[in-house]
Amino acid sequence: MEFLLNTIFWTLAIYGFFEIVKSIVDIFTYTKFQSNGIYLIIAVKNQEEKIEGFLRSSLFKILYGKEDYLKNIIVADLKSQDRTKEIAKKMESQYDCLKVTSWKECKDIIDNVDES
Repeated sequence: MEFLLNTIFWTLAIYGFFEIVKSIVDIFTYTKFQSNGIYLIIAVKNQEEKIEGFLRSSLFKILYGKEDYLKNIIVADLKSQDRTKEIAKKMESQYDCLKVTSWKECKDIIDNVDES
């Protein structure tokens, strides 16, 4: 029984360590955007009925159209009171080019753009 508990404990500890590393990598990835690119920022608030259709339509046009230069889409949630952010977060896990943040985080990203 003790072996089983130790195994569970160490598995969760290792998982936690990898989640921390992943969070650190995400912070550096999304706060050090280069200035030589095109970024699309979509601000949303209380659009749970429409957000998934809008994002899927936009992503389809961007990913499979002639907009191959546009590969960074930021969805900034403006403190939605409905499930808008949850729906966008679900889509973020499906598309590498999509990043869902709060408006404050979006402002931090813009402020930290490398101007070199």
